[in-house]
Amino acid sequence: MSRKDMPDTSNSPAPISYVDIGAQFAQERDELMPIIEDILKSGMYVGGPWNEKLEAALAKRCGTKHVVTLNSGTDALILALAALGIGHGDEVITPPNSFVASTAVIAHVGATPVFADVLPDQNIDPAEIEKKITPKTKAIMPVHLTGRIADMGPIREIAQRHGLAIIEDAAQSIGSLYDGVPSGALGDVGCFSAHPLKNLNACGDAGFLTTDRDDVAEYARLYRNHGLVDRNTVTRFGSVSRLDAIQAAILHFRLGSMDTVIENRRRNAALYRELLDPKLAFMPPCRDIEFNTFHTFVIQVDGRDALQAHLGEQGIGTAIHYPVPIHLQPAAEYLGHKAGDFPVTERQSQRILTLPVHQNMTEADVRRVADVVNRFLASAV
Repeated sequence: MSRKDMPDTSNSPAPISYVDIGAQFAQERDELMPIIEDILKSGMYVGGPWNEKLEAALAKRCGTKHVVTLNSGTDALILALAALGIGHGDEVITPPNSFVASTAVIAHVGATPVFADVLPDQNIDPAEIEKKITPKTKAIMPVHLTGRIADMGPIREIAQRHGLAIIEDAAQSIGSLYDGVPSGALGDVGCFSAHPLKNLNACGDAGFLTTDRDDVAEYARLYRNHGLVDRNTVTRFGSVSRLDAIQAAILHFRLGSMDTVIENRRRNAALYRELLDPKLAFMPPCRDIEFNTFHTFVIQVDGRDALQAHLGEQGIGTAIHYPVPIHLQPAAEYLGHKAGDFPVTERQSQRILTLPVHQNMTEADVRRVADVVNRFLASAV
């Protein structure tokens, strides 16, 4: 095709990406690169002062006595389970609509995942938790999905009444609050991911756990470094889950701008709520006691796949979190579940669509996405 035969796209609106990590780095480059260069010059690439600074800053932010930096949110969950002594013969209650890591870690320590269905806001239903408790139950692992903290009031009451530990899968909820209490400070252990897509994000895999329990923190600190108490003494066989110094420095730097990131995402989410037609797209309401940081902005609609395809044709990026519930994944066949076992989760998996909400979107971007969604859904009625 010659140039004169190519379609004229000069008046086409610019694409709206689902995420824009490149824009984040462009804004930070002048301040961030000298920090990274200093670390590279120092030769201290593993552990060291940047990890200590980050742990102190995160502990203050999350309102816990201890923070232990790790190489991923998945390792944070595994170490939390192991530190609490959970293993073979034990059961852990968790929702089936999360990222697979939330269930995989339970299997990794030899315990059995027990699923409880979810509420309309996609977070675990406390009433369903109560039904799943057996003498083998050792912990509840709520997942604060989309940046919204699960309904921790009744969950904490259930755990206390039955003598169960609470492990918060807080991978998506850094900075979120429940009745004024930060995510990660509502259970025995909080487990966070700092993957590049998170609101507080590294330039690679990263994570950390939060806790007020000295025993949990001590276990995690030992295990992440082979169980070494000094260079030549191992008190417990561990593994490697250290956070690299460069990633620790990047996270410490970005922690300083996290409030702005959250403010912008909340602004975009509020505008979506104002513009999207609630008769066509369900958006879980925010309760007065919650401060939602909107890691994702998820709507629930009929005809989801057609809407996603249409948005893609309009240059608007979207995602689905998550299209196949964990209990229906091939890896979970051994648990014996079938379609229909968790009807709320399964219905949501067919209707959920994540719209772009990242902090670099403009008001015009949000208005355009909302307009395209409203027009398409109205035409399909």
